Amino acid sequence: MDDSSEKTIWHLFVEGEVKAFSTLFKSYYSQLHNYGLKISGNSSITEDCLQTFFVYLYDNRQNLGTVNHIKAYLFVSFRRALLKNLKKERKYTNYEEYFEISKVFEFSAEELIVEQEFTNVRSHALSQLLNRLSARERESIYLKYYSGLTTHEIAEVMEISYQSVLNTLQKAFTKLRGHIESGQIEQVFKLN
Repeated sequence: MDDSSEKTIWHLFVEGEVKAFSTLFKSYYSQLHNYGLKISGNSSITEDCLQTFFVYLYDNRQNLGTVNHIKAYLFVSFRRALLKNLKKERKYTNYEEYFEISKVFEFSAEELIVEQEFTNVRSHALSQLLNRLSARERESIYLKYYSGLTTHEIAEVMEISYQSVLNTLQKAFTKLRGHIESGQIEQVFKLN
């Protein structure tokens, strides 16, 4: 969806057009669901929260106003709703602490096959290297390269500054480059 059609759909949605709501739902449900699974690690909680999130959007559409970047807005809002739900469900008082020790936000070999068209062996090796990154680094890479968000949008979603996103991505690539230079990723790029 380009920016002008996205803004038109948003305007129609805010005005109560059911078709516009349906278009938003169909366009973003899958992406938000995949992102939510990365955070929660629980399909049931993610689906329940996503359904509730879209109902909330529809019920409160008249109070939403103008949104310049709909995809980023939806990612930010859904992330907040999901984290709030996880806090309530799991009684976590510090999400960052949970997120750092959690293994749920990991790259799977299947995602890398779809996104990178690697063979199973290559994608498994690459996913192992990506999973060595910190949770914040993995999340920023996921949002940038698998969800297609801009750096500004990632900053909004992760609730960190633009510069912090750049620094996080740079640290991640520095670590990956170190693995390449040390030969740990050699098998990923070897031709058979």
